[in-house]
Amino acid sequence: MATLTPPSADALRATLPDLADDIIAAIAREVPDYARAMEGRFGEVVRFGVEVALNRFVDVLGGAAPISESSARDTYVRLGAGEYRAGRTLDALLAAYRVGAKRAWRRFVEAGTRAGFAPDALYDLGEAMFAYIDEISAESAAGFAEAQSEAAGESQRRRRALVRLLAQEPPAAEETVRTAAQSAGWALPRRVAAVVVGEAEQPEATDELDSMAARLARRLGPGAVGAAVGGLAVVMLPDPEGPGRRRTLETALDGALAALGPAVAWPEAATSLRRAAAAYRLAAQGRIGALPAGAGGEGGAAGGRG
Repeated sequence: MATLTPPSADALRATLPDLADDIIAAIAREVPDYARAMEGRFGEVVRFGVEVALNRFVDVLGGAAPISESSARDTYVRLGAGEYRAGRTLDALLAAYRVGAKRAWRRFVEAGTRAGFAPDALYDLGEAMFAYIDEISAESAAGFAEAQSEAAGESQRRRRALVRLLAQEPPAAEETVRTAAQSAGWALPRRVAAVVVGEAEQPEATDELDSMAARLARRLGPGAVGAAVGGLAVVMLPDPEGPGRRRTLETALDGALAALGPAVAWPEAATSLRRAAAAYRLAAQGRIGALPAGAGGEGGAAGGRG
């Protein structure tokens, strides 16, 4: 990034207090998602982000390492994470950065011209400004992705707890299951069947099984929940006898060995899982052949690998 002499950096620094106000007003006008009064906590966060960005940029141009570089980066990581938690995409924040960059560039050119900057210095200043915006945009994108990943992890943690409660023998208290289902955003179905799609040699090896079960649950669509349970990759499939459910399951399995337990009322989900696990093990040992998904009252094997 280009550097400036201390007097040149001071000429830019003198514009910062008014420039922050100008940028905040422009963002409110030009970015629809932020077209509201910059008041309360939201306004404080936006103003702080603008001020940190401007001061950090001028510090770097002045040739000095910015104070609290880690803290400055964290500001933009938190801004990105905040956008995810507010239910917005990253587009509005990146648009706000671009609006701020244009305003800052215009004001810096005016200040640099008054201070006698050479034309080449002004060009370098522009390049540095937009490179800097790319940098803080990347920091916010990282924050957005981290928050998204954390939310997915928390969602899977809650679904894992729910699946394990459903699989518990003797059955967990119904109110406990209802509370876990609500926390996981899962509507308790009238009927459910357990699908076993994998087994580990070591019951404690849960990460791969969790991923396998969660992947199948996603393929089966809304309502299916999956997790590792006792060394098995398990999916609880709601309304397993509904129209098209078996075809959806076969398509989602894509030839993988799996076993589908009988459809039961959700408080009896552990029974369905027990029978699906028995069928899966028999099929994996080659003691039963591949059957249509859900065939037989004791659970059926589906797929072609074993």
